[in-house]
Amino acid sequence: MRRNTQGAWRATGVVTALATAAAIASAIPAQAQTTAQVTAWVSDGWGGGTVTSQPAGINCHQEAWDPYATNEPQPNPTGTCTATFAVGTTVTFTATPDPGSFVNDGPTPNPVTVRTGYNATTVMFCPTDGLCSAG
Repeated sequence: MRRNTQGAWRATGVVTALATAAAIASAIPAQAQTTAQVTAWVSDGWGGGTVTSQPAGINCHQEAWDPYATNEPQPNPTGTCTATFAVGTTVTFTATPDPGSFVNDGPTPNPVTVRTGYNATTVMFCPTDGLCSAG
């Protein structure tokens, strides 16, 4: 800032910087995100099954697991558990249990309208013998 001859302060540098920033911002439009990831998360219900999506993209399988039979941790899901879809797309999920398992919960939510940021659905498969981590 500097003082003019009448004693008033002028903000010459600040005004120049703000004008330059405004010119740059108006010359370069913001890019809208057009796609986002959706994840199918299969929880630790100890049963097995597959989660698929419509439109296609997610085909995620969780193997059944008995935590009392081994000291090994539950195996990670296999297949495609995260896929990219266009923002605004409605993705519907289907949960199909393996023989000896049932769908205890989910897919939740179902359907998912894809938005920028985090998008997910969850499913819990439990074994039909009653062994399950959720009531």
